[in-house]
Amino acid sequence: MSVRNCLVIMAKRPSAGRVKTRLARDVGTVEALRFYRHQLAWTCRTLAGNRQWKLVLSCAPDHVRWGVSLPVDGIIGQGSGGLGERMQRLFDEVEHGPLIITGADIPGITPAMISRAFQLLQGHDMVFGPARDGGYWLVGQRRRPHILRPFDAVRWSTPCALSDTLKNIEGHSVGFVDELDDIDNGADYKKLYAINSSTTPRV
Repeated sequence: MSVRNCLVIMAKRPSAGRVKTRLARDVGTVEALRFYRHQLAWTCRTLAGNRQWKLVLSCAPDHVRWGVSLPVDGIIGQGSGGLGERMQRLFDEVEHGPLIITGADIPGITPAMISRAFQLLQGHDMVFGPARDGGYWLVGQRRRPHILRPFDAVRWSTPCALSDTLKNIEGHSVGFVDELDDIDNGADYKKLYAINSSTTPRV
């Protein structure tokens, strides 16, 4: 029997001062919150309703009331700990079969990229979507014959995040999809809207 792929979007509850704090320092708390709310809803709509995967929202804090209806197949909590601990928990506990994790603030993400990532997991142990800052916007595991633990001692939010993760899984096969960026600061924000000329940044 085939096992359905699972795509998990990690997200924080959209509230002022709790999301996109680095971006808020450059563009203001209200605008950072507006951007995050828009991007979260857009990401869920963009990736929902695909027969290739089940879409799950992993939220923090756990079991929050979102106040909006999002087109996902399920909502689960992230639990406690740092980013690596929370992502490892998803790999350890959610569903069975191939699982991919991404964030809620990746403007360039498309269903075709996710489909390609799941295709890569048919022949690789893990898959990554690299970011230009040395991190990654997507990580996935085939999870057979066993679940890997790639996040030990990773230096998050540094140019070493991806290289640290890859060191932890040396000897395993790895695939890569498109290089994309999330929006962490005012420079990222201006660059996004320079590319998308239909919208003007509020900075």
